[in-house]
Amino acid sequence: QVHLVESGGGLVQAGGSLRLSCAASGSIDGFNAMAWYRHAPGKQPQLVAIITSGNTNYADSVKGRFTITRDNAKKTVKLEMNSLKPEDAGVYYCNARGVLWRKTSFECWGEGSQVTVCS
Repeated sequence: QVHLVESGGGLVQAGGSLRLSCAASGSIDGFNAMAWYRHAPGKQPQLVAIITSGNTNYADSVKGRFTITRDNAKKTVKLEMNSLKPEDAGVYYCNARGVLWRKTSFECWGEGSQVTVCS
């Protein structure tokens, strides 16, 4: 069984910075991808950033402002968010896809972290 525990988030003024962290636990053999999604009120969930073993990709709206990193040894993924805008607000969910020790695949979600940006 895999668990994802998120931390970070909160309230910040526009132009400020926040960091989200997500720690995975369980019988994980390896990760195929780790990502952050955002769900803003009245909008569809959006992929914000994703990191694989050799690549990172970002939503156009956050390129140059957000940075996703991961530490395979610690089983963590972080999202550094700078120059935050009111439209960045929403609930951010950590997502992890990978393989368990018994060689079955998994996909899990964190509980969500609220990000509020005040103008």
